[in-house]
Amino acid sequence: METYDALLASITPDAGETRAILDPATGTLVGTAPVHTVQDLEAAVAAAAAAQPAWAALGHGARSAALLKAADAVERSAEELARLLSREQGKPLNGPNARFEVGACAAWLRVAAGTPLDPETVVDDGETRAELHYRPIGVVGAIGPWNWPMMITVWQIAPALRMGNAVVVKPSEYTPLSVLALAKVLNEELPEGLLSVVSGGRDVGARLAEHPAIGKVMFTGSTATGKAIIKSSAETVKRLTLELGGNDAGIVLPDADPKAIAEGLFWGAFINTGQTCAALKRLYVHDSLYEAVCTELTAVAASMPMGVGLDENNVLGPLQNRAQFDIVAGLVEAAKASGARVLLGGNPDTGQPGHFYPATLVADIDNSNPLVAEEQFGPALPIIRYGTVGEAVAMANALDVGLGASVWSSDPAEARKVAARLEAGTVWINKHGAVDPRIPFGGAKQSGYGLEFGVEGLKALGVPQVING
Repeated sequence: METYDALLASITPDAGETRAILDPATGTLVGTAPVHTVQDLEAAVAAAAAAQPAWAALGHGARSAALLKAADAVERSAEELARLLSREQGKPLNGPNARFEVGACAAWLRVAAGTPLDPETVVDDGETRAELHYRPIGVVGAIGPWNWPMMITVWQIAPALRMGNAVVVKPSEYTPLSVLALAKVLNEELPEGLLSVVSGGRDVGARLAEHPAIGKVMFTGSTATGKAIIKSSAETVKRLTLELGGNDAGIVLPDADPKAIAEGLFWGAFINTGQTCAALKRLYVHDSLYEAVCTELTAVAASMPMGVGLDENNVLGPLQNRAQFDIVAGLVEAAKASGARVLLGGNPDTGQPGHFYPATLVADIDNSNPLVAEEQFGPALPIIRYGTVGEAVAMANALDVGLGASVWSSDPAEARKVAARLEAGTVWINKHGAVDPRIPFGGAKQSGYGLEFGVEGLKALGVPQVING
């Protein structure tokens, strides 16, 4: 375990081009990050390719043991990692935020290590025997986002390493320090060259997506960037796992209890201050309990403190960057201009430092309003009234994305019937966004393709091979 200062110093470059990383809550300097080049990427890929065969030869048992030790290393440095994450990303230490994210890194490593994946006998009839195995791909490229930089990086690298691959990570330019520090800690227990972080710009990401020595790319981020990766990867026919934009819908059925579901609705929408791909981003509520849900949800949201992440009292933080702040502010202003009713928030104090946008609830809004139809990715939730369940399902399914969705009801059986009608990769009942390392997760429509987590996530990081005979 290192002190916070020692950990930050260990990832601060001694030479070369650097970039200042500022705290989105205060505007103060967090640290300096290297600006790696395409040449640095080439060196990392070469090192990964050299380290991968010996790692693959260890077998699942030894690789899993190394991942468990890596999880121990994360836990030893958990508080230092959480403090750096809070300062760089903006999320508070408490609530489902920085400490939660670092804990999830250790949990995902442990589940990836402990999930069995045995050869599958597909035919054995006395004449023919066929087994399905999964072999390492080789070198995997992982491109991560700025909203959950540590956790999503582990989502990508843990199964890749377990399956015998080497990994080269390209973090977001907004949050490179968190990923560099995480890799520093993980590499205490991994062979040299097996896991590298290349903290560069778009040119590095573009080269990674097309690199002939990289057999698979995992990407979490915008749909537009995902489409660019698809094009760049086509020449070398790379395998891809893409988790793209969401704009998830939630439907509150007429039999729901507004008070009982209010806190679950809040955290479904406002986890990480709304900066989550699979967050609840548009809420459909039946006429009969519309005002009651608005009242109860407003009361919960108004009680949640927002501020600098290192303050132990806060559970909501700033938007991570000014560009995202401007997107949220513009969508809320458009909603206000249309005549929608602001129940809470919508009035940022631009005189204070940091990219703080208050928790905002907007009622009586048309389903075609940009705040509903476009992914806001921030702390502003539109609440749309509906008359029939069929109408709510149609509105929920109308967009070209489908990462997650949720149904809220006092009758789980009825909720499951409605869930089966929704076009989304995951539909939660009486919760939203509750991912689990044991349960497959992936999107429908333009929210991407490929599955992560559990056995299916491991299979996605291997090359299927049938041995027939």
